[in-house]
Amino acid sequence: MKIAIVGATGEVGRMMLNCLAEFNVPVTELDLLASPRSAGSVLYFGDRAITVKILDEDSLRRPFDYVLFSAGAGVALNYAPIAAAAGSVVIDNSSAFRREKEIPLVVPEINGSLLSGYTGIIANPNCTTIQMVLPLAVLDRLYGLRKVVVSTYQSVSGSGHKGIVTMENQRTGETDIGIYPELIDLNVIPQIGAFQDSGYSQEEEKIHFETRKILDQPDLEVCATCVRVPVIFGHSESIYAEFAQPVDLAEAAAALAQSESIVYEENTYITPRGLGQSNDSHVCRLRYGTGPNSICFWNVGHNVRLGAATNAVRILLRHAKSAGRI
Repeated sequence: MKIAIVGATGEVGRMMLNCLAEFNVPVTELDLLASPRSAGSVLYFGDRAITVKILDEDSLRRPFDYVLFSAGAGVALNYAPIAAAAGSVVIDNSSAFRREKEIPLVVPEINGSLLSGYTGIIANPNCTTIQMVLPLAVLDRLYGLRKVVVSTYQSVSGSGHKGIVTMENQRTGETDIGIYPELIDLNVIPQIGAFQDSGYSQEEEKIHFETRKILDQPDLEVCATCVRVPVIFGHSESIYAEFAQPVDLAEAAAALAQSESIVYEENTYITPRGLGQSNDSHVCRLRYGTGPNSICFWNVGHNVRLGAATNAVRILLRHAKSAGRI
């Protein structure tokens, strides 16, 4: 298959390259595209050295099977329609198209059926949403999800490489706040994105909207509080969920343990440091909430892998199988 990655030199772009190799995607041609500042650098796909090219309109006017975008909403809005018009299937990691009614917002294990026969732009959800909806979808099928209250603990890599550099500089004693509203080292910041008129931040409103869209529940009650924490990789979430029917904890645990892309930890818990290179959503500390119709659990996922690159490549593979390309 002919594939291009836009934003290839960024944190997520590099991970997309890794995931294409790890998931054994049959790549026959691979173009790596980035800004003029990054063009000319060399990245590796397996043992193949590939020189990064400048992203421009001409670079996307020839058709690819898939173009993976990881370059921000502005770049996606400018260039994704050009790639789609050329006949490429576009998988965009930014927020640019997630709210578009006609564009599918996909977690393949949940709503991958939307990809069958589809061509054009596909939106990759927000990192925090992906890891949370995987277990919620399993529980929704069993008990009928009605309400979600989530507090997130999001790593600095969620801000891209600049977030990592900002924290590492502060760890050496620098007091420049960098890209954050306050010092992040040895601190937590209850703001990710600008605050909206609702009082919620942009990140929180992403979770509200995207959870409803992916689960196909426009009236689902969702309340999120998003917090940046001084961790390099891995987002953690404390989740409270209410259901229409009483929950059987043993049944819920068994269903989670048997579900695709979920690792259920029965008698222990996982932290971001323990994730390693996991591509799964980890669920642990499953317990009743305020009554038999509610539960609480701890959820951890690798934000650059599961929350971005892995889900994008899984979308590619699911679409390619449905289209007979593999």
